[in-house]
Amino acid sequence: MEQIKTSFDFEKPIAELMQQIEKVKQVADKTKVDMSATLIELEEKLAKTQNALYNNLSGWQEVQLSRHPERPQTLDYISMICDDFIEMHGDRTVKDDKAIIGGFATIAGKTVMVIGHQKGKNTKERQYRNFGMANPEGYRKALRLMRLAEKFNKPVVSFIDTMGAYPGIEAEERGQGEAIARNLLEMSVLKVPILCFVIGEGASGGALGIGIGDRVYMLEHTWYSVISPESCSSILWRSWDFKEKAAECLKLTSADMLKNKLIDGIIPEPLGGAHQNPALMGQTLKTQIINDLTEFSKIKTEKMVENRIDKFCNMGVVVE
Repeated sequence: MEQIKTSFDFEKPIAELMQQIEKVKQVADKTKVDMSATLIELEEKLAKTQNALYNNLSGWQEVQLSRHPERPQTLDYISMICDDFIEMHGDRTVKDDKAIIGGFATIAGKTVMVIGHQKGKNTKERQYRNFGMANPEGYRKALRLMRLAEKFNKPVVSFIDTMGAYPGIEAEERGQGEAIARNLLEMSVLKVPILCFVIGEGASGGALGIGIGDRVYMLEHTWYSVISPESCSSILWRSWDFKEKAAECLKLTSADMLKNKLIDGIIPEPLGGAHQNPALMGQTLKTQIINDLTEFSKIKTEKMVENRIDKFCNMGVVVE
């Protein structure tokens, strides 16, 4: 695990141990004194602390990790996973929504359509990308690209990472709800395989708009819910002060989602989160994508679509 550059309050014990290790190394280099025994002891303590901490995160802590500023985003994964990528723009009606990117790419010799949210890494880029919150034209662009993938019989891979669809008046005026609903309908019967990965935040209809797939996965330290903990807290308690409690009540972690059979699997992250080793995270995702595409190449289209519809229709069904 690399030196923590940006840490949260719950990561302070790890940051402090890393600082101690760094100081011991500096003293050893300066004085030429053998400090190997001390280093081994500190490194063992660090490993135990990391395992104990990251394997027992609360819902709110998982939300914090999913928002880490150094966490890989869609364009990062595209550069790591894909051999090439041709971005396509516009919904052919209004404009090109920068919050959602998409285009044809090649993964291990297989051509796919990649679609995903892009939040941005700095203030200027976040404003350009509207913080990953798509307008209706973003979802219509995504649908246009998915129809194009269907036309040429190419699988769709989507990366989900958004705080939600843009809630502005102009978005509602241009049919935000209809655009997302249309995507849900069209994706449910799309005649090519669809693989969906929640790589950060998966909030509300903004995530669902590109989240209907034959396989829906969540990275280990991500969340997926109808509402963010802050918004839930503000509605129920008229304050953001109860966001930690809201996060627990929402059951939004990857473990909760898998337990409730709302996703198909959890993609393990490097210790401490995907930002600690982006290359390893990218390789893990690439392997999963290749394995799934190989599996779906053996399934007939009609059966694949039928299974996809059945999977989503069975969610939330209660038998007394």
